[in-house]
Amino acid sequence: MEQYFPYGEKEIAYLKSKDKRLAEVIDKVGMVKRRVIPDLFAALVHSIVGQQISTKAHESIWRKMVDALGEVTPENVLVLSPEALQAFGITFRKVDYIRAAAQKIVSGEFDIHALRSMSDAEICAKLSELDGIGVWTAEMLMLHSLQRPDVLSFGDLAVQRGLRMLYHHRKITRTLFEKYRRRYSPYGSVACIYLWAASAGAVEGLKDYAPKEKNDGRKRKNKCDLQS
Repeated sequence: MEQYFPYGEKEIAYLKSKDKRLAEVIDKVGMVKRRVIPDLFAALVHSIVGQQISTKAHESIWRKMVDALGEVTPENVLVLSPEALQAFGITFRKVDYIRAAAQKIVSGEFDIHALRSMSDAEICAKLSELDGIGVWTAEMLMLHSLQRPDVLSFGDLAVQRGLRMLYHHRKITRTLFEKYRRRYSPYGSVACIYLWAASAGAVEGLKDYAPKEKNDGRKRKNKCDLQS
């Protein structure tokens, strides 16, 4: 049974009171069901798979993995060879990251369940100990698995596009982003969900104001978290 990010009238009312344009998007889109993956390892693998690829490709690969493995656990991942994992459509580099994380969890070197009791900043720091894990992947884990209420990702290209579309900005700088993050807090995760919806075309008439010469048109949903 699928589970979705929990939010309701309290969060909606707060965000609408803080931002007129976001309120218009919320009214037009209605409640958005954002799937969550409560199991932390499965969610971590899901986030790694999603680095630098489109939403459609991401979900296609994920369905193949779930169908093949049943449960995406460290033990089940390590049963498969790197080549078998790559056959799902995952790059060899991502396969290395996934297997390395699985090995550290199975050996006890990395306690993934300890993340539940950490602050958002501590989670980012702890996850950075794993190969191939950057801030974006940690933020996606916090939102889509731990269901933290105040996650808004500067490194997510769809979030930046959503902000440009709503507020007619040509570029989202870190300073500008922080202004919106403070405005949406403590319900940044719900704002993030609606920015994703806007970015995906859920509201007719919104357009991206990024300069054409700087917008290559590729449908990538997040900034690269891959590490060399």
